[in-house]
Amino acid sequence: MLYWLLKHIFLGPLLNLFFRPRIIEGAENIPKEGGAILASNHLAVSDSFFLPLKLSRRVTFPAKIEYFTGKGVKGALQRWFFSGVGQVPIDRSSASAAQGALDTGVRIVREGKLLGIYPEGTRSPDGRLYKGKVGVAWIALESGAPVIPVAMFGTDKANPIGSKMWRPYPIRIKIGKPLDFSRYAGLSGDRFVLRSITDEIMYALMELSGQEYVDVYAAKAKEAGGPEQARAADRLPESKAG
Repeated sequence: MLYWLLKHIFLGPLLNLFFRPRIIEGAENIPKEGGAILASNHLAVSDSFFLPLKLSRRVTFPAKIEYFTGKGVKGALQRWFFSGVGQVPIDRSSASAAQGALDTGVRIVREGKLLGIYPEGTRSPDGRLYKGKVGVAWIALESGAPVIPVAMFGTDKANPIGSKMWRPYPIRIKIGKPLDFSRYAGLSGDRFVLRSITDEIMYALMELSGQEYVDVYAAKAKEAGGPEQARAADRLPESKAG
């Protein structure tokens, strides 16, 4: 009920008025029923608001647990808001917590819902598309669901990194054809298969979005101060949650 109210009565009309979001390609690729994974590029926090706004079906996005653990009135309002817009808390502070986040993703899809996920793991620091983490592939194989690539345009202009206020800017969305990975059924424990699937998803996102691809993780690029520095540090193997 809260999701519907925010989408149709309170938040949705304002977002439509100031940002005029619309799907310019591929709306027919979203299944009318059944579980599916919407794998999107990630330019801004607002990505998680605009995509669900333009789809008739509810989309559930994992969100960092800090959004749900605040104290006092502000914390309560934050929990209320993020729960209302369809986000679920995930804790990635340890390997076991990361696995719990993956299991939650599988559960959501198996329940016949749409799971929104950002394979890059964090927002792009410069508008380019970064290396995908293999968690999306693991969820796809464990759930048996198709992966639908989604490209967001303009959210980084409406909601620049570090900005406290959003700025009116037209938001556009492209939705690609579903990717079927059933040929890899039963191989969710194979690191090479997971990497291959993830790279296929990122290639589809690169073609759909037109972004330049950078073969390092966005988080490492941020920590190292840029993709070139991050390449030197990008030598450690991923965890399964990676």
